[in-house]
Amino acid sequence: MRTIKGPALFLAQFAGDEAPFNSWDAITRWAADCGYRGVQVPSWDGRFIDLEKAASSKDYCDEFKGVAANNGIEVTELSTHLQGQLVAVHPAYDEAFDGFAAESVRGDPKARQEWAVDQVKMALEASKHLGLGAMASFSGALAWPYVYPWPQRPAGLVEAAFDELAKRWRPILDHADECGVDICYEIHPGEDLHDGVTFEMFLERVNDHARCNMLYDPSHYVLQHLDYLANIDIYHRRIKMFHVKDAELNPTGRQGVYGGFQGWVDRAGRFRSLGDGQVDFKGIFSKLTAYDFDGWAVVEWECALKHPEDGAREGAQFVSDHIIRVTEKAFDDFADSGTDDDANRRMLGISRR
Repeated sequence: MRTIKGPALFLAQFAGDEAPFNSWDAITRWAADCGYRGVQVPSWDGRFIDLEKAASSKDYCDEFKGVAANNGIEVTELSTHLQGQLVAVHPAYDEAFDGFAAESVRGDPKARQEWAVDQVKMALEASKHLGLGAMASFSGALAWPYVYPWPQRPAGLVEAAFDELAKRWRPILDHADECGVDICYEIHPGEDLHDGVTFEMFLERVNDHARCNMLYDPSHYVLQHLDYLANIDIYHRRIKMFHVKDAELNPTGRQGVYGGFQGWVDRAGRFRSLGDGQVDFKGIFSKLTAYDFDGWAVVEWECALKHPEDGAREGAQFVSDHIIRVTEKAFDDFADSGTDDDANRRMLGISRR
């Protein structure tokens, strides 16, 4: 077994135009001051990283890592959540998702998709230059508007959506393999890959591609009322990334999983700062450790109530308290009687022939 690395922090929710959240040097110093050892980097945020330079220049990546290292921080992974989302967009969401793309491709779904694919591939190249073995992403969605089966879905609709999704991602996964980088899809409502079954549907269509893996985030499973501990038992070989995020689901006589279109504060299901929700993190850290997960425990702070800077500082300590330093010996080694093969046979009543 190996000890999970951490704590680390996903920077997307903290990026801003004021110090210390507006530059790579300042935000890594701040993260270290909060108690973090690593950061996951949103590859779309030019305040932190020039993705095109990172994809084309290892020297740039060495300098980028060096700034963080001088502040006591490692780069854990790059994230392409926003670009991955644009690899597959249902027309109903065209306008809503246009803001994720460069201005030059907005209003042109075909050009936007091509831009997104190029962005994801650049992030894979950058990950290789940074010496990283995994990259976070979203799958995007073509079937999501039809998640509830009313009106009745026509036969073949979902299958066609997943066939197309796999067709778009397969060349990217092949490029990931060339770079030696896993793509870890965050299993997330709003994406076609939103639970174990849909992940399996996709995995089958990309022929069990070795680079197709999971970003495990239990908060999204709590809000779906999915067994997030059993999920680790089922998919631990594909779980290569871990977001430590809390959530709660408190259904009432008025609302449940769907939330009645309410804002985050008033939803039955909402994200919470670490320790304030319902996730059994002791169980999660125990299972991931037992299955030899050797990645980072990355805090993704999202909470409808608590100030983000408080959540960040509390989150670093929370993860540190939950990481299990693995044992190098069995607790009952003191009772080892030093038996050998002959002794074992005598104990079992087995005679040599």
